[in-house]
Amino acid sequence: MNSNLDDFMNPPRGTTFSVSGENVFGKKGCGAMDIPGNPAVDDVGEIGQSQQLEEPHPSRELGQGYKVRPWIYLEPHKETAIFDREGSGVIRHFWITFYEKYLRQIIIRMYWDHETTPSVEVPLGDLFCNAPGYYGEIQSLAVCINPAKAMNLYLPMPYRKHGRITLELLNETQADHIYYTINGTDEPVPEDALYFHASFRRTNPLKYGEDFVIADGIRGKGRFAGCYLTWQQNNKCWWGEGEVKMFIDGDKEFPTICGTGTEDYFCGAWCFADRTFSSPYSGYHCGGASIVGQRHALYRFHITDPVWFQSDFKATVQALGWRSEKRFLPLQDDLSCVAYWYQTEPHAPLPSLPDRNGLEVI
Repeated sequence: MNSNLDDFMNPPRGTTFSVSGENVFGKKGCGAMDIPGNPAVDDVGEIGQSQQLEEPHPSRELGQGYKVRPWIYLEPHKETAIFDREGSGVIRHFWITFYEKYLRQIIIRMYWDHETTPSVEVPLGDLFCNAPGYYGEIQSLAVCINPAKAMNLYLPMPYRKHGRITLELLNETQADHIYYTINGTDEPVPEDALYFHASFRRTNPLKYGEDFVIADGIRGKGRFAGCYLTWQQNNKCWWGEGEVKMFIDGDKEFPTICGTGTEDYFCGAWCFADRTFSSPYSGYHCGGASIVGQRHALYRFHITDPVWFQSDFKATVQALGWRSEKRFLPLQDDLSCVAYWYQTEPHAPLPSLPDRNGLEVI
């Protein structure tokens, strides 16, 4: 499971699949089988997609094979499975796009090997480093946001027995035009391969003098893969003096890893000079001047600089700005974060998500 170009020379380890609205289970030779005006094919019906998508249908004169069912809809408060696959394999690319108003109103969950509690449970937009009000194109190795709001995730997601991904809509009315494609390989997964995990946290506002928790309660052996942090400031001065700290394998009061400042951890310096950027491992893709109400978005992926843990892991960031007379000011800002990591199973329960109103960015 690497991205080395030399891999092109290696013989196949298995077979390739692709899951989309046109082939919801990624079956061999079963894509583009719907017929305009007819009931959905059986496979589409199994994931709850029964109604005709458009009337009159754009492919009504062309028929079967001509882009009949390229998207799905989501019903309110119902988990719809967009990936459900038996056997051993790896998801290698996940592309999705939908209307911006749903970025924080759709919850994505991922379950590996028939587990009953998800290994991933986050707002869909945040998983792809794209939260409401924080849109910006990203060109990283792990996540790409391309024109216009095409979200791509390249972090590998292995499973040995079964993989399942669901979407749940929090809105009260049906969401249409959910386009997605999940590409992967059916192949043996090594016994020591780690499983993909992601969790979400939001604190609004952060209490005075408290650190914001990026990740906590992680138990097992694994690797911290990085985070996506969104930040709305409530003061007019520079907001990013706080240090990112990582507590590894039994650390208590003091961490093993302690950075020198927020922008430093995200691989910038000197307040980013009020400029945004996107690079393969890190970025500050939304933000700018330090003014009241400014929204910032940052990402960092530990791809070439692994953060390993043997038993437990926690990461925090201080919310720290400036006040008069060159004194630090603990901030009471609106912070949210997705943490990405890989670990052995079983995993500890993920933090509970806020409700719909608690997720909304206004």
